[in-house]
Amino acid sequence: MLLDLKLPKVDGLEVLRQIKGDSALKMIPVVMMTSSRQEQDLLASYQLGVNAYVVKPLKFQDFVEAVKQVGVFWAVVNEVPGSVRDSEHAGS
Repeated sequence: MLLDLKLPKVDGLEVLRQIKGDSALKMIPVVMMTSSRQEQDLLASYQLGVNAYVVKPLKFQDFVEAVKQVGVFWAVVNEVPGSVRDSEHAGS
């Protein structure tokens, strides 16, 4: 899941807190993709269980490339436990 800190109604950290606090959702990898470079945002995100923190590039094409790289990492490079992989394919 890609999540931004600056959401219109609910703060991204609150969304992250709810996701990681829910036993049915906590294993979903969450990547904070935001414009914030503030150390406090980075620290708070990791304290709440974020799996990665990526600062969004300013140029649109660079942003698209960053999203692609994040997608490749989570879809191809990252290893997940067999029980997680099996539950992802159970609904197929």
